[in-house]
Amino acid sequence: MILAAQEGPPVTVVNPEGKSQICLVCEHASDFIPASLSDLGLAPEHRHSHAVWDIGAAELARRMSEALDAPLVMSGVSRLVYDCNRPPDAPDAIPAQTETIPVPGNRALGEADRSARVAAVYDPFTRSLRETLDRFATPPALVTVHSFTPVWHGAERAVELGLLHDADERLAKRMLLAADPAIRTELNAPYSAADGVTHTLKTHAIPRGLENVMIEVRNDLLRDAAGVDRIAGNLIVALRRALAAGAHAA
Repeated sequence: MILAAQEGPPVTVVNPEGKSQICLVCEHASDFIPASLSDLGLAPEHRHSHAVWDIGAAELARRMSEALDAPLVMSGVSRLVYDCNRPPDAPDAIPAQTETIPVPGNRALGEADRSARVAAVYDPFTRSLRETLDRFATPPALVTVHSFTPVWHGAERAVELGLLHDADERLAKRMLLAADPAIRTELNAPYSAADGVTHTLKTHAIPRGLENVMIEVRNDLLRDAAGVDRIAGNLIVALRRALAAGAHAA
């Protein structure tokens, strides 16, 4: 067994009865690695790094959930154990290395080990998100919340806020127009669907015809409560304006 019962659930739904017409998702909310996996062999200096989770994303998502009265589906396990924003057949669903950070515990995994991770982490997360979406009386907008590191492979990233989309660009483009000009915001940056990062949108939003967006915030803007509050406030304003300009009202 990968995840012992006393270690907690692999997924948590915050505010499941929220009245907003928005469903929030945070796939990389946790840095928890089950004891049975021995920290995946990570070096101590990498144990709580951006490779393990999206730093500040959980706090940001919770703040948005509270302010919007929106349900929030959060993974309870590190993305190095299993990345819930990747399909089971994706090589980086269980990465052996992230950027320059090796993950020894993910090397040379057999099919049985990979399947056990899928069953323990991905399947419960996917089921919880599907059930949460099913509870909405009318179709909601699906908004996923992420953060990214300011430096990647030695290159500094100037973008502060990225708004990503898959096949449906409507909400991302309207949020771009509504974004605070004081925050450097770009469409499909620092990643895009071509990088394989829009699995949640493609799996849960596109087939249902839900408006959707993937939010990426540079994590140095989320280092403290004041930063989280500032970014949450800006995102909420932009999201409300974008939804009001379309089919939803937050």
